[in-house]
Amino acid sequence: MVLRGLLLAIAMQPFSIPVRPIVMGPSSGIDEPRQAIARSADEWEKLWTEHAGNRERPAVDFSREMVVALFAGTRPTAGYGVEIVGVRADGDTTIVEYRESAPPRDAITAQVMTSPFVMVAIPKSAGIVRFEKR
Repeated sequence: MVLRGLLLAIAMQPFSIPVRPIVMGPSSGIDEPRQAIARSADEWEKLWTEHAGNRERPAVDFSREMVVALFAGTRPTAGYGVEIVGVRADGDTTIVEYRESAPPRDAITAQVMTSPFVMVAIPKSAGIVRFEKR
């Protein structure tokens, strides 16, 4: 009986989902902070065009994968970033955990506008995707 309860408790815990990096960097054409999901080639084309114009779009197998993306929005200097630190399932919900970073107060940074972003592919899911800042 104790083993059954333990197994049930383990089964109820969120589990990690594999992540395939697509692209990340300091400069996106998307200037406002945004979280995005692309579950189809059409959605991916639209998102990529907003982000990168007519640059070549990375390949994604939408029969098995979907894209999750984070855009930090325009920042006043270099040294800012955004990263996906984990993806997990909790029932029918996929939770994308992310972290934003900023340069230290005393850092010497390039005086250039940036717009950090990150895009990854994860296994396709029809459920809710929720983003959680860490």
